[in-house]
Amino acid sequence: MKKMNMAILGAGNIASMMAKTVREMEEVNLYAVAARDRERAVKFAEEFGVQHPYGSYEEMLKDNGVDLVYVATPHSHHYEHARLCISYGRPVLCEKAFTENAEEAEELLAFAKEKGVFITEAMWVRYMPMSVMLKEIIASGRIGRVVGLTANLGYSLMHVERMVRPELAGGALLDLGVYTLNFATWVLGDEVQNMTVAMVKHDTGVDKQELIDLIYADGTVAGLFNTMQATTDRKGYIYGTEGHIVVDNINNYEAFHIYNNQYELEETIDCPKQITGYEYEVLACKKALEEGKLECAEMPHEHTLRIMRILDQIRAMWTEEKS
Repeated sequence: MKKMNMAILGAGNIASMMAKTVREMEEVNLYAVAARDRERAVKFAEEFGVQHPYGSYEEMLKDNGVDLVYVATPHSHHYEHARLCISYGRPVLCEKAFTENAEEAEELLAFAKEKGVFITEAMWVRYMPMSVMLKEIIASGRIGRVVGLTANLGYSLMHVERMVRPELAGGALLDLGVYTLNFATWVLGDEVQNMTVAMVKHDTGVDKQELIDLIYADGTVAGLFNTMQATTDRKGYIYGTEGHIVVDNINNYEAFHIYNNQYELEETIDCPKQITGYEYEVLACKKALEEGKLECAEMPHEHTLRIMRILDQIRAMWTEEKS
């Protein structure tokens, strides 16, 4: 594959961010966009310079020029739309949260494997060079043995319709909690031994904020806070026996500040210049497709499933508390 032809399924805000990114990439061609309304697809194509606008998803997926489809619809439709892409043999980069629940994720990944079609989750921070750098800093022993971390992510999103509608899989957990959970599991691993949660509901029934505490077998802990009621500082703190790391913006790493046990700042590592940060997941997909792989090493299917199962477990705990 030389220049990859990327298609976008959906024409909302996150689709716009991807389009802004891809049009600046030399390795990828912004080939097609599809919306349920052709007029909307045409308007999107004109704004971002997309070559082929389509008024239906099926019509776009029949185009043999499509190399990769970015699914940018609400969480509630990820399973349906990603499965549709796979049925047409089109590789998929599916927005997070990957699906509404683990059962859907399992079925979707099994279907992709059966059809021999590539699919990966667009958890963009996992593909960033800064993620690898963070692991390297920790592995170097700069802050000693890691004993715990905290992280928060919050935006003022109560006015956003899809965020408060249960039928669109709204709520803070699937939109924001996936980031704090991915941050914690990136640093500490996937095998959580114990978990406690506390949640506050919106009038519509979706979660508007929650606290999640994770405990690992080795005694390491993580405290996570997600909210769609207010803007938070989005920081992550990683605590070690010899110091700590402050991470600016766990949602799109901006800088790492490394401190010793005397609270002295030893080093600040800034994020290298990038387009938006979305480009890394796109390039990872391109590389995987060129190598004939069915998943990305940066976001393996096993981890996607693990996170979805944790999300299911959290929601089950809410239900138990209610009863």
